[in-house]
Amino acid sequence: MVARIKIKDALATNFYYNENKVAQGVAECLAAENYPSDLKHLTLAARLKALQKTASLNDKIRVNSVHISLNFDPSENPSEERLKEIAAAYMDGIGFGSQPYLVYQHFDAGHPHIHILTVKVNPSGRGIDTHNIAIRKSEPARKALEIQFNLVKAEDMKRRQFALKPAYAQKVQYGKSESRRAIANVLEAILERYKYTSLSELNAILQQYNIMADRGRESSRTFQNHGLLYRILDENGKPVGVPIKASSFYNRPTLAFLQDRFKLNEEGRQPLKRRLTNAIDLYFIRQQKPSVPDLSRAMEKEGIHVVLRQNELGVLYGITYVDHKNRVVFNGSDLGKEYSAKAIQERCKANGNTIEVIQLANHHERNLNQGTIHNEDDHTEKSSSGSLISELMDPQHDSETMPYELTGKKKARKKRRPGGPKI
Repeated sequence: MVARIKIKDALATNFYYNENKVAQGVAECLAAENYPSDLKHLTLAARLKALQKTASLNDKIRVNSVHISLNFDPSENPSEERLKEIAAAYMDGIGFGSQPYLVYQHFDAGHPHIHILTVKVNPSGRGIDTHNIAIRKSEPARKALEIQFNLVKAEDMKRRQFALKPAYAQKVQYGKSESRRAIANVLEAILERYKYTSLSELNAILQQYNIMADRGRESSRTFQNHGLLYRILDENGKPVGVPIKASSFYNRPTLAFLQDRFKLNEEGRQPLKRRLTNAIDLYFIRQQKPSVPDLSRAMEKEGIHVVLRQNELGVLYGITYVDHKNRVVFNGSDLGKEYSAKAIQERCKANGNTIEVIQLANHHERNLNQGTIHNEDDHTEKSSSGSLISELMDPQHDSETMPYELTGKKKARKKRRPGGPKI
């Protein structure tokens, strides 16, 4: 089980996020614990009012919304009663067992999960300490629940985190509400969690789920009005069904929204280059006869998807790396000249291998650059709207690469330097 906790000044936003999911038929409110009435006697307004009333008991605590998601392995199928038991035990474990809270079961992802919404002000008006709650309380509670309810451990789930589940595999009915739901599920998992800086980089991720963000032809009204469409792709990478306007999704993942994310992600992704460059360099050190296809296969084992862009003759002209562990995307030349498509081919050739003509499994890689002018080798990439974004399993997303408690890392302690030179 993976637990995620988000504490923000967004109580109403988080509440309506879950209730909108219920209205769309992709979620159900399972429980309203420590409320004055049973769930069946509570209206939507009453559910929110109880939380707001409790939060208002201490107006000094403005960041008072606590939004939790408990995520289970896809192989598990807990009943509603079991989910309520798990939620109650978890809330007790983190010190929120006496708080009013709502439990929602969501059905919009490839794994079972629930959302819990509460506030950090207790009924007596005192604030509940949430400093380092993920490490101090959530982690021990999570491990205890895995044993108590015989759940798949988070560490085991982490080993399978790179398995992607295309939306098309769900056999959606194109152009209907099921298509919108399938696309929304993928966008929710990607848009604010991955770091990408252009539409083509975003599409490098989305195409793995058989989805594409499309600006349309330059002569189209959509393009000229700075609009954006989302499409589902079939198994051959061709658009199917009716495209859906970005503005029609509840979180409005429009072009303007993406452009803000592009700028935000440019700086945020820079520290994440090292893992990619090290993985590529290590491949060339170990492999006596490297090739581009073999590089792609080797990177897949590291959780790195290599997107190869070719012209109609099969000539490779661009390469993009999608690191699913750090949830970041880089064009080859953005990592450095030696990681561009041309340089990778030269490095293969220099090691005695002829450059293979790569036939892509999916023929829709050309769609990745739709609406983008791109020439990787001279390192120029401009969005069609100007020069120009952050992590599979909330209305609020976070920019963490993965939950801290799953990284297995310890913070490095700074060594104190001597007060002055020795005489």
